[in-house]
Amino acid sequence: MAQDVNTILCIFVLYLSFKGGQLEKISMKIVEEPSNFGSSYGQDSQTHSLTPKVKPANFSGPPHLKRLYGKCFEKLDENYRYEFCPFINLTQHELALRWNPYSGILGIWEEWEIKNNTFIAMLMKNGDDCGDLHRSVKVIFHCGKTNEITEVTEPETCKYLLNFSTPLVCHDHSMLVYPVLSPELREKWNLLEGDFLNEEVTSKGYNKELRHIFEEAGFYMSKKVHLSLSKEDSTHNGEETDGTNSENLDTLDKCLVEYHKLKQEIEGLRVLVALQGKNQEQNIES
Repeated sequence: MAQDVNTILCIFVLYLSFKGGQLEKISMKIVEEPSNFGSSYGQDSQTHSLTPKVKPANFSGPPHLKRLYGKCFEKLDENYRYEFCPFINLTQHELALRWNPYSGILGIWEEWEIKNNTFIAMLMKNGDDCGDLHRSVKVIFHCGKTNEITEVTEPETCKYLLNFSTPLVCHDHSMLVYPVLSPELREKWNLLEGDFLNEEVTSKGYNKELRHIFEEAGFYMSKKVHLSLSKEDSTHNGEETDGTNSENLDTLDKCLVEYHKLKQEIEGLRVLVALQGKNQEQNIES
């Protein structure tokens, strides 16, 4: 097809005749027309057309990581360009020089993975379709001198692992969950721990109640909030914007989520200030 080659038409019309063994006439005509083969390579046209299935969840987790919110970080390898926007999404852009290279969303920020009172990983789900699955990403934070993507791998089909280096997690307590909770939720956790030690609640019941605490804090996404974000995104995509703010707190669930997030951010900042104060006092004494 004409669209599949760089030069669409090149016609040589040769009139070769011999009269008396001599070359009488040679006539040549060349017609060239530019092609758009590979025209999307190196351009961001596909990037702007990426359509997420749902909205990202609101910010949650260690308050000092909010410094990463609103920023994006790139990593290039031989075949792909990755763009990681913490608490938003991860996108992949194929660099192959071929027709219609792939650009897509690998995952959208949803919730944390928590184990042993520690934020283990950022979970991004609901990426582009991958057969019967949706692409998803687990983001692991590592202590480092700069904010950068160190590695992106695909341990399982359509399930990606991103390692991110940042100085924001170098403190020993930087990823602890308990200090970030509000006083009310800490009290709930304390009571739950007591009930579990006194065998008044089973292991299954303990994990279920603990999940409710983390949902209330905004670390886990509840089914109600997930459904609300999905409906809001589908409504937004189906209607023209009228200039109003899409982040309006127009439901009780949203108000509760934002309320608890603000409380836990304030409490987290208080903890960090207290830790810094103690460190300064120790330095002065020493």
